[in-house]
Amino acid sequence: MQNQFQLQQNSSPSEGNGEYLEGYRVVFSIIPCVIFLYINCVMLYTLRSKPVFRETSRYLLLYNLLLAETLQMALAQMMSLLNVGLVFMTRLMCLLVLIPTIITTITSPFSLAVMSLERYVAVCFPLRYACIVTVPTTYGAIAVVWAISYANMLIRVIMLTALDSRPFGQFMGVPCGKNPIFQLKIFSEFESGFVCAEFLSVGLIIILSYVGVMVAAKAASTDKLSANKASKTVLLHMFQLGLSLSSSLVSTILTGLHGKVDVITFRHLRFFLFVCLIILPRCLSCLIYGLRDQIIRPILIRHLRLGIKILGINCEIFKFYTQYMN
Repeated sequence: MQNQFQLQQNSSPSEGNGEYLEGYRVVFSIIPCVIFLYINCVMLYTLRSKPVFRETSRYLLLYNLLLAETLQMALAQMMSLLNVGLVFMTRLMCLLVLIPTIITTITSPFSLAVMSLERYVAVCFPLRYACIVTVPTTYGAIAVVWAISYANMLIRVIMLTALDSRPFGQFMGVPCGKNPIFQLKIFSEFESGFVCAEFLSVGLIIILSYVGVMVAAKAASTDKLSANKASKTVLLHMFQLGLSLSSSLVSTILTGLHGKVDVITFRHLRFFLFVCLIILPRCLSCLIYGLRDQIIRPILIRHLRLGIKILGINCEIFKFYTQYMN
């Protein structure tokens, strides 16, 4: 995921215009990222503001997904700025930056799978739902999701320590990224195998959950409205999984384009893919679930309005202060 930010340095005068446009691309990537980070943080605060959110499994799972995607978005933007600014670091520092990025990237698809299973149980086993889906079991499922992510990262670190002889204190000659750290072929094979297994398993869980919900929706004893709403939610999970898969392929796409297009075109494509497949999908959870849920929506809107109002007051104070100082 991180390699889409890696720059190709070329100091020829013909690329001066590309360097000039790089600043505009950075600005136009930061603006949506800041806006969505603010919305996501308000959503996270909303999900912790009421006991009903803290004691309901569905909202606990949503909070977990939103937290992972918010961290992904912040880390992706940080990596982008580090690479655009050509900030070089030691291999150890780069590895420490990559660890939370890789962990949160793995967490999101598995979180979608757990959320789909929760909706399946709610529709297909409504009488046993309270016994199956409890707060302790929900925390257990969340712990398993994060454990899988940590285990994947731990295996990478062990392989890196055992197979790569380069010292961790060595400064890297290129910006921080996944390929510069995990250069050996075995790492790309390991990642390809894990990504395939991850998306096949998660996709299968979501598809089976959707089929189960649709079958239940046709049953006479099932709440039609609840089943239809659950089926749409599971479809949204499938859509989000597709976006996650697309974002994981950004690095592969850019690697394939490297050397086949000129540097300026490459930068335009990298910026487009970064905004559309890295930043924008990370805000969908807040918009999808925050605006669809009848309980969350009024509280979320109220918090957003309050935050905008406070920001507006602070802006007025800042203007007054600068005028007074001048």
